[in-house]
Amino acid sequence: RHDAIWVVVDRLTKSAHFLHIRKDYSVSRLEETFQQEIVRLHGTPSTIVSDRDPCFTSRFWKGLQKAWGTRLKFSTAFHPQTDSQTERIIQTLKDMLRYCTLEWTGNWDDYICLVEFAYNNSWHASIKCAPFEMLYGRKCRAPICWDQVGERVIEGTEMIEVTNEKVAVAKEKLKEARTCQKSYADKHRRSIEF
Repeated sequence: RHDAIWVVVDRLTKSAHFLHIRKDYSVSRLEETFQQEIVRLHGTPSTIVSDRDPCFTSRFWKGLQKAWGTRLKFSTAFHPQTDSQTERIIQTLKDMLRYCTLEWTGNWDDYICLVEFAYNNSWHASIKCAPFEMLYGRKCRAPICWDQVGERVIEGTEMIEVTNEKVAVAKEKLKEARTCQKSYADKHRRSIEF
């Protein structure tokens, strides 16, 4: 069973991948996962911003990134939230997974792919569209549309209905998590007068 989530975010498109991993994965296993799940789909990144986890500061990881032509940027000891975008996404992810595991029975590992799908297909104010749309230049054909194009016969009604329900709930929980985070941030925000 997986016991950790590796969050990988594209700073331009805001698209995110939630890779379920184990805390005891070796650096070479993490590299293999990164190659299979990120490089395979998007190519090698020009920069990677990360914390100072020993996996990411190892000679092997640094050598691999150098060979790929990727610059590594690390947070500092006294400012670990260097990549605040990822920190916000991690908080949203935690909220969404909490809601999903409370809503349905099961382990977070069972819902991580639906949560990622919902996240990448939800509107983001900073880019004025969904990350999927920013990345591919078109809207995603979601499971919610399957029955409109005749795939209901192929896939079966139960699977479509269950998937539609779960994606809808995950999107709703994403909205709730963002609202909660905004209200918390607003409590600590002060007006600046000039």
